[in-house]
Amino acid sequence: MSATNKVKPTHCEMSQFETSGDQLVINHVPVSQLCDRVGQTPFYAYDRSVIANNIHQLREQFNSLANLHYAIKANPMSALVDFISPLVDGLDVASGKELTVALNSGISPNKISFAGPGKQSQELLMAIAAGVTINVESAIELERIMRICDSSNYAANIALRVNPDFDLKASGMKMAGGAQQFGIDAEKIAQLTPLLQHEKINLKGLHIFTGSQNLKSEAIQAAHNNIFELAAKLSEQLNCSLDHLNIGGGFGIPYFPGETPLDLPPIADNLAKLRKAYQKQFSTTEIILELGRYLVGNAGVYITRVIDIKQSRGENFVIVDGGLHHHLSASGNFGQVIRKNYPVKIANKINQTQSQTATITGPLCTPLDLLAKNMQFPEIEIGDLVAVFQSGAYGFTASPRDFLSHPQPIEVLV
Repeated sequence: MSATNKVKPTHCEMSQFETSGDQLVINHVPVSQLCDRVGQTPFYAYDRSVIANNIHQLREQFNSLANLHYAIKANPMSALVDFISPLVDGLDVASGKELTVALNSGISPNKISFAGPGKQSQELLMAIAAGVTINVESAIELERIMRICDSSNYAANIALRVNPDFDLKASGMKMAGGAQQFGIDAEKIAQLTPLLQHEKINLKGLHIFTGSQNLKSEAIQAAHNNIFELAAKLSEQLNCSLDHLNIGGGFGIPYFPGETPLDLPPIADNLAKLRKAYQKQFSTTEIILELGRYLVGNAGVYITRVIDIKQSRGENFVIVDGGLHHHLSASGNFGQVIRKNYPVKIANKINQTQSQTATITGPLCTPLDLLAKNMQFPEIEIGDLVAVFQSGAYGFTASPRDFLSHPQPIEVLV
């Protein structure tokens, strides 16, 4: 076997993976061998070495400035969460099932937070009994928590999720500013003061999350400036010191042509300035960066196998055994207004010369089932392996896997 080399980047960062000859290598395992090991295609493979390196790079930039939490919603695979848990300072969950995954990882409950605008009463009881921090999304939710505490004799740790009057510019998905289902409008926070006096309610902090998938360093810096200013104002209104201030994440990864990786040092430099400027208000406050996609997105690859090839009126079509039912976001049907191709390569011909234009589709009876539209590839044959990169976040669990009742994919941590 020939020596390993790094994958040549295409229109986004794929250089975290190695190659051996013409084979993609995932954490020292050639892709064809990995297929045999998994026992089927399609499957998702997550490279633990890439995840660890992502966390290491964040630690280098933000080690003395903020603690790092993993947002499980990005990828809740139990083995992956168990791997990440000891490498970060906390976990953030968005459902009772994710809460169970987080608790099973062995992390201390006081390092877990629970967000989401529609928590069920049973989920609230689970969180209160476990001792995790609930990010309260409304006055009614706070009242429900109080009733559970009264009836159960538990005390609840809470943080107030705030919907600010600003958003994260240039974000892929805005989750603050204007009218939102998320959080409590900033101007209404002070109205909660009487409820917060309840003897079994422990106010721990604030959660101010403004948007996701942002590649503009200056936009994130502006959001952080506004978050610190608002948090200082609210802590004065509530007349309390904050144990923690969760400033969310929003750190994006490049997927499409023209996108470049997020520049972290300016964000860290700005955060250092904010820590100094607000030293009086937040001298004992834990600042939390809550990241999901940035930790795991580039560590995942979706592998599917070619089962048919056809030409139709001058165009080449390659049909594979996976598709939008397994990887909705790569199909372009998970938030894209204008469809763009994820980075896709032939995993067993990774270094061969591109010689044809082809469209790669899945097996479903819908024209929406696209994995690559008119992309350049080497000569493709039946049995070749197609790799969709940047697939570690919002892939497996964000897809309609029962659509048309095709076989399910598998997830493996390599």
